[in-house]
Amino acid sequence: MVVCGDNALAQRVTRELATVYRQHVTVVLPSLRGGSHGPQIAELTGRRGLSVETVEAKVPDDDALLRAGIERAGALALTSGDDQLNIYIALRARRLNPRVRLVIRMFNRNLGQYLTDLLDRAARLSGDRRAGGTAAQEPPSDATTTVLSDSDTAAPSIVAAAVVGSDKVIYADGLLLRAKERTLRTVDRRNPLCTLALMPATEGAEDDEGSSEDDEGSSDGSVGEGATGTRGTNGTGGTGGTGASSPAGDRPGSDRSGRGPVLLPGEEDLRGLPPHREAVVLEAITRRSSRAAAVRAPRLPRMLALKELFSRRLRYSLLAMTVVVFVLAAVNWGISGDSPLHAAYVTLLDLFAINEPNLREPAGEQVLQLLAGLAGMMLLPLLLAVVLESYGAFRKAAALPTPPRGMSGHVVLVGLGKVGKHVLERLLELNIPVVCIEKNDEARGIALARRRRVPTLIADVTREGVLEDAKIKRSRALLALTSSDGINLEASLNARQIKPELRVVMRLFDDAFATTVYRTLRDSYPAAQTRSRSVSALAAPAFAGAMMGRQVLGAISVGRRVLVFSAVDVRGNPLLEDRTVEQASQPGAWRVVALDTASEDERRHDLSSMTSEGAGLTSTGAGELEWRLHPGYVLKAGDRVVVGATRRGLSRLLAAGPTRDRPRIPGTGEHRFPDPRTP
Repeated sequence: MVVCGDNALAQRVTRELATVYRQHVTVVLPSLRGGSHGPQIAELTGRRGLSVETVEAKVPDDDALLRAGIERAGALALTSGDDQLNIYIALRARRLNPRVRLVIRMFNRNLGQYLTDLLDRAARLSGDRRAGGTAAQEPPSDATTTVLSDSDTAAPSIVAAAVVGSDKVIYADGLLLRAKERTLRTVDRRNPLCTLALMPATEGAEDDEGSSEDDEGSSDGSVGEGATGTRGTNGTGGTGGTGASSPAGDRPGSDRSGRGPVLLPGEEDLRGLPPHREAVVLEAITRRSSRAAAVRAPRLPRMLALKELFSRRLRYSLLAMTVVVFVLAAVNWGISGDSPLHAAYVTLLDLFAINEPNLREPAGEQVLQLLAGLAGMMLLPLLLAVVLESYGAFRKAAALPTPPRGMSGHVVLVGLGKVGKHVLERLLELNIPVVCIEKNDEARGIALARRRRVPTLIADVTREGVLEDAKIKRSRALLALTSSDGINLEASLNARQIKPELRVVMRLFDDAFATTVYRTLRDSYPAAQTRSRSVSALAAPAFAGAMMGRQVLGAISVGRRVLVFSAVDVRGNPLLEDRTVEQASQPGAWRVVALDTASEDERRHDLSSMTSEGAGLTSTGAGELEWRLHPGYVLKAGDRVVVGATRRGLSRLLAAGPTRDRPRIPGTGEHRFPDPRTP
């Protein structure tokens, strides 16, 4: 594996590949002694048990890529924040090795899509030239191009930490799933999707949380939700790769120490256990809150109602003037004896002072004309007020709405930059009410907030009274996601003063600072939940998974072990095809948890993505994925399933598939897994 970059994302992707997947990694960076994260990457090269090398080059040109072994590499990750530089390196790498798998970090998603098509076409044409043919062929199986945005990848974990208060969350088919620790007595009441792990029977059986290996992944301040909420993780829930290298970790009850959890237990492992025994189950999180519907900002209809245009006082004044005109018209009709229509016409002429004086008419009509003229004088300022209030109402409709009175149960989002915009999209897709605070009225997420009519305050969050205006006392969580650590910390501390039990998630760049802040807030507010997030730490697992060529939907930590959820094709895999769901699941290694019900032509490639319109989002699992499978359902060749597996189990399951030229992943199990039905 080759990684280009010297930033936090490059460091974390390198560590993920070397520790979790046990890969040999070569990092191309400008300097090991300077730069953004050169010394931290240099530290990985000397760590025992890791296979990490470095190549120093100011610009990753052809010479640098060749020294890194690009012609023999299985995958290349480009982590620079410069889109143009990443494009340049990707084009050079595709030319040097048409079969290399490319994972590119890009901020411009449209440009990324064009680049993906271009590079895949280059790989296909290269395959044609090698084959000596002219017909269009499929690109090599490994020559794929994946374009990822770190902020978009990290957004689901940030939203989950704020809404659910847990790191053990994955997205699949628009459904938010979480792993929750419950006793066997209460499991059936929650109607879980499946049981992921059986916790140790003895209290305090798990390894000490403060071990050095665990601390390796906790420097970013990302905190997994456990019994005390203090366990450090590395963003995927991984803990330095200890689960991948344990040979006894894939079979129920095979933990040699007898102190770890039993992963993916079978039905026979759950029978006869005491009801107070704890288990980790997979649950679907309801999209809509069970509490009373939160008050949302009023949305103006297409045809603005009268009450939206005019104030109550003005509406009453217009009603009174209308009554006066009708009374004058009725009196004129009675005195003159003309038709009702003619009497109303004459009254309006008198009202607008465009009729001739009634000098030769009876005194009653003269008095009536004077009264109509007086009413007309009163009408002029009333019409001016109508014009001014209508103009103000239309301006208000085009501006950002403010938090309505009585709003509660919402999330306060501070910062609508690159990360804040993606987080706002996720919150809106989950129908969670949001109040935004942004200092810059030209930030990236302002257009989205204006289009979706999200209550937004254009103000500095550090100013006194801004959080109170955002109804922080009635909110459910605070997300501080600006690009400044100081502003995020100040907003979090201010919110803690206003509402001590508030759930807070803040974005912090500096790892040591994040760890110190988290521990201090945890000790100062033990009853509240505090999460500090590093975007690079949350995005690194997705980049590493894409480099391994796996469609990994997410990973959930169980103690010091990790369960990976991945989409797997049934066709050509003897461990899945023509087997029932019960037979296709191997306790301790993998379990079939969902079935893709969409046809092969309409099947989505990325099941972890959410559509911008929120289509397919459900709270019961209704969508492309069927989660509650009958154990006797027979898997057919055209099916695609979602499996929850250990890393070793997933490697063995994929190795049994039809793609025989997939490179072996050292340390994660055999390349081929024999079919138990074959003698």
